[in-house]
Amino acid sequence: MKPMNRVRNLVISVALGVASTTAGATDLLQSYELARGNDMLYATALSRRAAAQEKLPQAQALLRPSVEFSANVARNHSDTQYRGTSPFPGGSSQFNSNSYGISLRQPLYRKQEWLQLDQAELQRVQADAQLADDEQRLILRVTQAYFDVLAAQDDLTFVQAQKTAIAEQLAQAKGQFEVGTLTVTDANEAQARFDLANAQEIAAHSGLRIKKRALRKILGTESTPLVPLADGWQMTPPQPDDIERWEARASESNPAVLIQTAALEIASQEIKRQRAGHHPTIDLVANYQEDAASGSASVGTGSDSTTAMIGVQLRLPLYAGGGTSSRVREARYNIDTAKEQLENARRTTALDANQAFLGVTDGLTQVLALEQAVISSEGSLASSRLGWEVGVRTSIDVLNAQQQLYGAHRDLAKARYATILNLLQLHATTGQLDQTVLAEINRWLH
Repeated sequence: MKPMNRVRNLVISVALGVASTTAGATDLLQSYELARGNDMLYATALSRRAAAQEKLPQAQALLRPSVEFSANVARNHSDTQYRGTSPFPGGSSQFNSNSYGISLRQPLYRKQEWLQLDQAELQRVQADAQLADDEQRLILRVTQAYFDVLAAQDDLTFVQAQKTAIAEQLAQAKGQFEVGTLTVTDANEAQARFDLANAQEIAAHSGLRIKKRALRKILGTESTPLVPLADGWQMTPPQPDDIERWEARASESNPAVLIQTAALEIASQEIKRQRAGHHPTIDLVANYQEDAASGSASVGTGSDSTTAMIGVQLRLPLYAGGGTSSRVREARYNIDTAKEQLENARRTTALDANQAFLGVTDGLTQVLALEQAVISSEGSLASSRLGWEVGVRTSIDVLNAQQQLYGAHRDLAKARYATILNLLQLHATTGQLDQTVLAEINRWLH
């Protein structure tokens, strides 16, 4: 069998072998579902969001009643000596005393706490945007790891196919060298190419193990064989096919932009909150207390008393050492920081959208070019093989053509994976990357 046909047939047979196991294989969508339940980074993101959600009830609690119970028991010792005439006897006395009470405070006017409640609402919005960003990152990480495994499998497939073809070429070269129809240079070149292919196969095996391990880290379990990309894979340009519209969407709806927008609002509220430190506070207060003592330091007799009180308490800060004014100035500086961070987020996401859009459109063009390169490389290998058989080409020419065909197949596969990843990245820049988009990508597998 000719080396060119050998390469092609081996690649096809491996692909068919993979296809035959598709029924028990894991696809991209299933991998994502596994990652949602097992990935440690995503679990951390969920915990971080849950913690951030607690800011709201904490702020609400500052505006609700607070009730406190207190009690004490004491053993008292008193030594009293009066000067001059006194109706009370002096001397030492020992007695027990105890008390308990309940106090209530209901804020009526606290501007700082009201503003803190507004900030807590914004922090919840910020936490939701952060989780959305983490979910998009999970999709990208799973897809990247998934395609890295497929690419490593492709590398191993093509290396093995090339090694088999080179082995056949080497056997023919040795036979021709023994009968004197081939130079020692050509024979040595064939041997060197075979040894190199052997080393490449070892490296490909190692690379595949590493990529599988990386995917396992995200999925939390050993993955079954993965469903590969369909042979008839086709992808159209992103819609809308307008790079400026994608940039505009990204600069407005990207999760990073939403996070920084909320941060700016929080910073704006912080100025108002710190200024409110100059405002008075008004609380409704109530207290009930019972005291009992078996003796007294003055009259020597025991007593029981009950006290109840309800009223309104006003507190007006007059001077706090300049701390409140300093915190207001700090909040103003933080607003400037938040504005710059928001603008940076918008520019960054617009740039990311630009790069991802070009990655898709240029990637599609590159895929078409590489598909033609594979066809051309197959023709080049056939011509080199025929020329070698009639004596106008050397075995080195055939080996070079085989190497070129292998490289074209490898580059085509990687270009397809990169284009799909760029499409996902493009959706992520606008905050639209979700399970629905991933399901659409999953349909391109077989």
